[in-house]
Amino acid sequence: MASPAPRRRHPEATRAALLEAARLEFEDPGYDATHTNRIAARAGFAPQTFYRHFPDKAAIFLAVYRLWTEKELDLLEEAQDAAGAAAVLIASHRASLNFRRALRTLSLTDPAVRAARVESRKLQIQRLQARSPHLAGLGFARLSADLLTLERLADACAEGEFGDLGVPEYAAKVILTEAIRRAFGP
Repeated sequence: MASPAPRRRHPEATRAALLEAARLEFEDPGYDATHTNRIAARAGFAPQTFYRHFPDKAAIFLAVYRLWTEKELDLLEEAQDAAGAAAVLIASHRASLNFRRALRTLSLTDPAVRAARVESRKLQIQRLQARSPHLAGLGFARLSADLLTLERLADACAEGEFGDLGVPEYAAKVILTEAIRRAFGP
């Protein structure tokens, strides 16, 4: 009887599967409850496969964060107006509640995550300026403040903090939409 043919390796597909499994693990059950063996198993691989692609859990977290940022930026570029951008932000942040919570927490304790978050925000500002040249005159400090404000408002909408204060969801979305308009224009 012939032995089975060896499985062909597809490093890009393996890496993509590990990233998707990590994204799902970081969302549920969450960063702290996840370990590399769970990520590998969820992707359908043995634990050693994980280490061929990533040195540790923090490294794959950063890779997932980069992908998340790119996806959100791509979706924002498709938005036709401030209301569309608000809808994208709320949906993106709502779909990644636990991941974003871990991101905020790790930013306080892990210098690599904090640095990645800084780079992500700089990329966001660059993409905003490329899309809306009138923003170049506002200065980096102003754009940074606007970006941080919008990020926090989007998290508050996604996490239901406005609702906790008795502000209906539609009103929270209007508030975010108006903040986007004030910061970046229509």
